[in-house]
Amino acid sequence: MFILGIESSCDDTSAAVSMNTVILSNVVSSQLIHKKYGGVVPELASRAHEKNIIPVVEQALKEAKIKMEDLNGIAFTKGPGLLGSLLVGTSFAKAAALALNKPLLDVHHMKAHILAHFIDQKEKNKPNFPFLCLTVSGGHTQIVLVKSHLEMEVIGKTIDDAAGEAFDKAAKIMGLEYPGGPLIDKYATNGDPEKFKFAKPKIADYNFSFSGLKTSFLYFIQKKIKENPNFISEEMPNLCASLQKTIVDILIEKIKKASTNLNINEIAIAGGVSANSALRKALEQLNKNHGKNVYIPDFEYCTDNAAMICISGYYLFQNKIFADQSVTCSARI
Repeated sequence: MFILGIESSCDDTSAAVSMNTVILSNVVSSQLIHKKYGGVVPELASRAHEKNIIPVVEQALKEAKIKMEDLNGIAFTKGPGLLGSLLVGTSFAKAAALALNKPLLDVHHMKAHILAHFIDQKEKNKPNFPFLCLTVSGGHTQIVLVKSHLEMEVIGKTIDDAAGEAFDKAAKIMGLEYPGGPLIDKYATNGDPEKFKFAKPKIADYNFSFSGLKTSFLYFIQKKIKENPNFISEEMPNLCASLQKTIVDILIEKIKKASTNLNINEIAIAGGVSANSALRKALEQLNKNHGKNVYIPDFEYCTDNAAMICISGYYLFQNKIFADQSVTCSARI
């Protein structure tokens, strides 16, 4: 079964082709224009998607060595995401499905991040059901109880900012370019994670909060700069390492709590922030020191990509869950 996947939820235009659960191609075109604005500009993102969508799909088909006529279905990201960006991918997928008379498969973006774990890869184990998945990105931070490929329940989520947003905003406070999360990770490798202490919010159940941490970090920086104008440049590695440790500790404490309370030792991670080296190491320690079976995706499947859309489309197709031409994308679903 050949599935074409289309991902356009934010600022990456991606197309992929899968054969069952094997990825034949996964092409991603990233938009660099947003760097100078310090964040994604929705109007610019949607215009770039319009420019990139056809070349990206053509490249994905070429690498997979198949033609559009060979496809069994077309999957696309329905949401959540930026509405203008989603519209481009949705419109292309609907038009292609109509022209080719192929089934249309609408995919939930965050569920697709989780299902990336079921891409067939050599020497890569897949989670056993049920498992807990910590989904962490620029826009979402959730703990999801995954009961099957299509049955998932959000049991914890952020009540304000997402972890990825906290990374990016803290980076901006320190004068780093967008996206700041990877830069914090880079600087942190040479820093002392114990040098500075930042408050961890006490939030009930399995929910998260990062707005207070972001605000306290801002006040801390402002205070230190008054004392020493060169504080940030002198302490950049230590600041990044300490901030990163605080965010990772918050995430790990919650997933450990959920794992213990629900007696589920299968733990996975998904989303863009799952590329963070400190988070990956902390999860590996859960495996080593606490007897948890931990599943960490390869870097190429952490950030937004169409391979995860293909896999989600495959399971929708297997269960005969199709969309029709009346389907619309949604920024929040």
